[in-house]
Amino acid sequence: MRETIDNIKRLSCLCVLCFLLIGIFDQDETACGSQSANKAEMPLSPNEKSEMNLSAITYKIIYETYRETNGRENWELLLMNADGSNAINLTQTPDVDEMYPHASPDGTKICFVIDEKEAKGKVRNIYYMNIDGTGRVKVADHAREPCWSPDSKTIAYMQDEYERYTTRPYATKGLVFYNIETARYEQHPNKDLLHIFNVCWAPEGKWFVANAVGGMGLGSDIIAFETQGNAMFDLTQYGVKGCRPDISSDGKKMTWGRTNWDLYIADIDLTLSVPRVTNIRNIVKCGKEYNVYHTDFSPDSQYITFSYGPDEGDIQVGGKAPGWNICVSDLTGKWIQITTDGKHNKEPDWVPISKDKP
Repeated sequence: MRETIDNIKRLSCLCVLCFLLIGIFDQDETACGSQSANKAEMPLSPNEKSEMNLSAITYKIIYETYRETNGRENWELLLMNADGSNAINLTQTPDVDEMYPHASPDGTKICFVIDEKEAKGKVRNIYYMNIDGTGRVKVADHAREPCWSPDSKTIAYMQDEYERYTTRPYATKGLVFYNIETARYEQHPNKDLLHIFNVCWAPEGKWFVANAVGGMGLGSDIIAFETQGNAMFDLTQYGVKGCRPDISSDGKKMTWGRTNWDLYIADIDLTLSVPRVTNIRNIVKCGKEYNVYHTDFSPDSQYITFSYGPDEGDIQVGGKAPGWNICVSDLTGKWIQITTDGKHNKEPDWVPISKDKP
């Protein structure tokens, strides 16, 4: 945990602030029925590639990366196999920065953000495109944190709180649904949604999970809120503390970053009127000179992918993070680094398509 506010500002790491606010993490684990792995036995660095047969995984991974394109460095979206092979640059736009990719559940499309214009006129906007990089469509200006509905027909996103550009992910106010078939927009029923980021639409369709920072009577919490209602629940009551939650495709598990050095998974029941989380356990841990972040469940709910790199990296969307790479872990906590170039590789997201496409 960072010890000073200056260090928090230097890293622009929102989750460090979250961790400072929630205090000592393990105080209530017994009460919440959580089970942590023996941290002394957990590897603090990636395992050897030979210890996992990642080439057998049929899904792909897309991520944001800062690299040279046609002689100019910028943010691009790369698609690769689960073992890091056959990486393809889907964007190849030296004058445009594409970031924060999310694949549709049917594997046909990608939504993402672009920071457009310059200086005081800069604005973050949302687009989507086909899985092969063609057919780019703008969804909204002054928007961020997009995610897909379970049927792949709707993109939900947060609106900017202010017109003034900021990299702070929680500078949001109001959630909007965009139907890609009709191009129609619909406001979320709860008009008071504020300072929410990293929105994940759960597979059962009724719930979002997300981070909330300030506003709505919350501190820095992981929450569940209805997709078509006003109900909202703070999951910290179960010991879910940290940031960046994601729900597995079977709707039965969640993963998140408990600290900058620990990734957790747990069982979640979203069929109840009040979502419940149990069986919390540590799945990945790294040394304090590194960070692990941006965790995401595979389509078969058997793996997670995440980013990993030196702790001076900026983990926010579009933040420079030299030396950062993409990793994959199974649910036993064995993890492998699958990229090696360290080109600010972050925000990995699984793509549910066969590895021989596109």
